[in-house]
Amino acid sequence: MSRRLLGVAIMTTLAVGLTGCGSGGSSSTDNTLEIWIRQAPDSDSAKTAKKLADAFTKASGVQTKVVALFDDFETKLNQQAAQKDLPDIVINDTAQLGNMVSQGWLQPVDKAALKGGDQLAETAWKAATGSDGKFYAAPFSAQSFALIVRKDWREKVGMEPPQTWEDLAKLAVAFTEKDPDGNGQKDTAGFTAPAGTKRGYASWYASSLIYANGGDFIKSAGAGKYAATVNDPKTVEAVQYLQDQFCKTKTVNPGAVSNDTTVTHEVFEKGQGGIYLVGPYVLARFVKSVGTDKIEVLPVPKGPSGGPGTLGEGENVYLMAGSQNQDAQKKFAEFAISPEGQKIGMNKDANGAIVRLPVNTTVDMSAERQDPRWKVFQDSYAHAVYAPPVPNWAPIRQTSADTINAVWADCTADVKTAMDELNTKLTQELQSQKAS
Repeated sequence: MSRRLLGVAIMTTLAVGLTGCGSGGSSSTDNTLEIWIRQAPDSDSAKTAKKLADAFTKASGVQTKVVALFDDFETKLNQQAAQKDLPDIVINDTAQLGNMVSQGWLQPVDKAALKGGDQLAETAWKAATGSDGKFYAAPFSAQSFALIVRKDWREKVGMEPPQTWEDLAKLAVAFTEKDPDGNGQKDTAGFTAPAGTKRGYASWYASSLIYANGGDFIKSAGAGKYAATVNDPKTVEAVQYLQDQFCKTKTVNPGAVSNDTTVTHEVFEKGQGGIYLVGPYVLARFVKSVGTDKIEVLPVPKGPSGGPGTLGEGENVYLMAGSQNQDAQKKFAEFAISPEGQKIGMNKDANGAIVRLPVNTTVDMSAERQDPRWKVFQDSYAHAVYAPPVPNWAPIRQTSADTINAVWADCTADVKTAMDELNTKLTQELQSQKAS
């Protein structure tokens, strides 16, 4: 999820943060490069962004200003675009590329002319590619997904790490029924899940199990066209598996169907659930808040009909259109993807990494991070599935989340029927994007 003179200011309010944006504001005349990143203003991640920008300024002489925003990030970008006042650089999710291209916000990136571009993983470059085959960003950070599990609970209930979906379901039941925290109360759940609809989280969460079962939302039909496949039996099976956890075994934390990731992180930290399918960005946080000896990272088991696979995503450095600082934009992108920039963004084992898995193939992650649990995420990345380069992925994810959330919230809902209806909606969405 994921971001000028005399150092970098991390802006803590929108009113301050929007003073002099890059493309049309004061930065156009004072040559200060304005960088927006989707992180909470006072977070450790925002501090890491500050370190990255400070190092860039020291190396290049280009002054920078970092604006860290989290809530309603895309809405605030829209407001700036309406004022023709976009920042110079945006560090944001790979899944937002299509939306920003369709808005005309992005400058194309010449991969061959980008210093260090040849050192980046080809998989990461795919996530910087538009539906027209052009590159619209510099890859910056990658991530796959895995299970962060309460190891102490698993040992308390006497079970081995899950190797199959059946094993995983049984572990969730044990965490729900067998008082793994030993407090004598039935107040724990198996799964903690951000299963709400905000920003498409229900779809985002389900994606890894869908991909682990060989399913998908849409498939390439060749020549830049796509077909909806969300009612494929493998996809239906994955969503049904999750509905069973909500409705039959009742092993998901209460309130999950209304929660986003911010709330779900806290649910896990408070010991209200023991299995969290999530990206690596919370590992250091949980090591500190839950305890390093109490958590383990396990790969997502292959589904009964496919796999292996998890959702693949990350952040790109987007060079925003209309900037008067195009040379500085390119220099910042080159610094961010360089080994030095990647290592600063990784932040070693500490909380606040804005580079989860490095995209620069010359960076040895094991030399930067001593915690071996990171390797599970790195290994999973070999099977990661990125959102395809349709013109705009955002409405596909949101529409999918609305349907998937509904079948989890309503235990009388028939999953196959709902997914058939969703397939029709996604077909219509692809048609509206002229991508089918």
